[in-house]
Amino acid sequence: MDINVAQLFQTINLNVIMPEIILSVLGMALLLVNVFIPSKSKTYLVWLSLIGIVLAGFTTVTGWGSNITSFNGSVVQDNFAMFFKIIFLVAAGLAVLISDQYVEREECNYGELYPIILFTTVGMMLMASGTDLMTLFLGLELMSISLYVLAGFNRANVKSNEAGMKYFLLGAFSTGFLLYGMALVYGVTGTTRVAKIAEIVSGMPSAAGNTMLLIGMFLLLVGFLFKIAAAPFHMWTPDVYEGAPTPMTAFMSAGPKAAGFAALLRLLLVAFPALKPEWSDLLWILAVLTMTIGNFTALRQDNIKRMLAYSSIAHAGYALVGLTAANSTGTSGILFYMLSYAFMNIGAFAVIILVGKKGEPNGTVMDFAGLGRKHPLLAVTMSLFLFSLAGMPPTAGFIGKFYLFSGAIQEGYIWLAIIGVMNSAASVYYYLRVMVFMYFKPAEEEFDWVTVSAPVALSLAVSAAGTLIPGVIPSMILQYAQQAVKFF
Repeated sequence: MDINVAQLFQTINLNVIMPEIILSVLGMALLLVNVFIPSKSKTYLVWLSLIGIVLAGFTTVTGWGSNITSFNGSVVQDNFAMFFKIIFLVAAGLAVLISDQYVEREECNYGELYPIILFTTVGMMLMASGTDLMTLFLGLELMSISLYVLAGFNRANVKSNEAGMKYFLLGAFSTGFLLYGMALVYGVTGTTRVAKIAEIVSGMPSAAGNTMLLIGMFLLLVGFLFKIAAAPFHMWTPDVYEGAPTPMTAFMSAGPKAAGFAALLRLLLVAFPALKPEWSDLLWILAVLTMTIGNFTALRQDNIKRMLAYSSIAHAGYALVGLTAANSTGTSGILFYMLSYAFMNIGAFAVIILVGKKGEPNGTVMDFAGLGRKHPLLAVTMSLFLFSLAGMPPTAGFIGKFYLFSGAIQEGYIWLAIIGVMNSAASVYYYLRVMVFMYFKPAEEEFDWVTVSAPVALSLAVSAAGTLIPGVIPSMILQYAQQAVKFF
């Protein structure tokens, strides 16, 4: 027993989880700082959080090109995990920056907000680097529990309370599917290691005929489809996004969605490649459903947060196109798209925060009327994000969709790519509708309450750069995305 413990400790390499350690320690330190240094303004917590996120990002990128396992093979440091960790850190950093001005306006400026964002990011990182079903589950639960709190963070707001409760119930329901699926897969294979599962499944004479294995895999798939808000598992997601504090809506629509795709990619392409004919047909149908339901429901929305919530569902459908293809072009397109989406979506929500009033009574598309005349720079920035979300060149959104649909065409999924392009064309209507109100409708408000604090200004600048530059020079990101998926 002592020898086994000694051998176990020899497998521990803390460098593999150093970004997670940095964020965890910083999160706990910020909780103490908030208690012992009480202050009405919490802006100093924003900058401390940002410093920690940058430091975690530095320790992440320095490991690029390595492939190191730790904790007896439960966690890995590879290019795939590191690319997704950068996405999570980008989403967390931008969410932290856009939160400060909002929470002061809404009088919910509780200092524990920033540590919870950091803990959520740690959970997402574990999902990306986990190579064991138990590690994936631990990361998922850490992320989910933190998100329940963030969704209901504005406890004086009834809609925020409702969002937190609905997200909790939705998460608990999806966890049941996930655990049941893990139990069935373990029952068939006798292991929770992702690579070992692949070895056992590929060695079966007829894996596709093993009913328990197929049910287990599909239940695992359902659990993660809830997390990425794919149809028909999206039902309460728009309600949660509408009711949650706007910075948290921005964060939830980008970071956790990317984490769900990270887990799905590692599971399907590493653990179950032998069952690709079974899961690819299902994903084909789900991609079409998710894109179509998301876009055509968004067409009928006047509330801009709800519109972007359904838009987020549609974008999950685009990414599912790349996952259905499951080739180098499609999978690298997913990574590129998730990073691009973090920039353009959080940037759009940052503008919504600036235009909003206390209590957000003006959260409709019509409330943007005349913004182009009153605040032209802000309107131009919003237009850039909306053009990218619609997939218009020369933005990162266009390049991302191009690679996702190209991957599907390479695998013979011609109709899937055509349906994706048609959905993308349909989405242009509701994005352009916002711009029509900004530039072609008379202003009903003076927008005299719109002020841009330093953190929000920084987030807008970073988001705009992250939306435009990869669209003009896509190779600077795509080469790393392609390196990240080489092991598939």
